[in-house]
Amino acid sequence: MSIGALNLITSKPTDTSILLGSIATFGFSFLILIFVWFRYTEVMSVLPVETGRTRALNTAMLFLVAIEPYLFNQISFGFNAVAPLPQDAASTVYGLDIGGIWAILAAFTHVLTIEEKKLLAADLVRNYRQIRNAEMIIAAIFFVSLLPVFWTDVGGTSLRYYLWASTFFIQRARTLYSRQALKRSQSPD
Repeated sequence: MSIGALNLITSKPTDTSILLGSIATFGFSFLILIFVWFRYTEVMSVLPVETGRTRALNTAMLFLVAIEPYLFNQISFGFNAVAPLPQDAASTVYGLDIGGIWAILAAFTHVLTIEEKKLLAADLVRNYRQIRNAEMIIAAIFFVSLLPVFWTDVGGTSLRYYLWASTFFIQRARTLYSRQALKRSQSPD
């Protein structure tokens, strides 16, 4: 986040749309990292033991999270400074980074869902499996966005960016679905 904040500090917008666009792109990057952090802290509060595998995943995730702001700032959104990398390369590496982060989160959540380990109460396993599945879908969306068909511009914005934005609604839809399912199971028929 420091890189993104420094980018905001050092940029001198020439008009309001550039200022608002820069803040919006910083906000998008911030939201991604905040959602990842919330999921990570929730999973790690339940995962009691760090094995060699989870330590390796933690290290990989730390690296991917650390480079996210840098990679995000390499992408040009039309109102920020021209990025030094070709946009297809910059957004491809960014998609790999975020897809990797969500895949690692899904791996952590999967460890919690292994019933033999008894890390979760039996009534929570189903919910965590849904969370894991949503995390896998989000990772898949970022990986699928790497295909050249998603480099197409729609309304002046890469189709890839619309696909990325859609991932914010996946976890929210899963949460709403879980709440409705819980209400149905608790209501007398």
